[in-house]
Amino acid sequence: MNSLEQAEDLKAFERRLTEYIHCLQPATGRWRMLLIVVSVCTATGAWNWLIDPETQKVSFFTSLWNHPFFTISCITLIGLFFAGIHKRVVAPSICSMSNCVSRIQHVL
Repeated sequence: MNSLEQAEDLKAFERRLTEYIHCLQPATGRWRMLLIVVSVCTATGAWNWLIDPETQKVSFFTSLWNHPFFTISCITLIGLFFAGIHKRVVAPSICSMSNCVSRIQHVL
């Protein structure tokens, strides 16, 4: 393979990588928005749970039962992390396009 063919292969690879990362952006935005909403709900529920004077007087499970908003949002957040939301949110932003392409050019 001569250098001209290698350069063409590299350009084709760069175009394909650019297309792939651009295709991930809309889905990543939705996953980020979902993560933000569930995190804010969990934080709000946690605040209400902590400032409730009954929380100190009853058992832990009774306290969770008395605060279903916090319990459900916390379970949802944990479920999202077990489902891999952290990979869907972070993966496209690990390497920006310019940084990623320059690394690939350096390696190839």
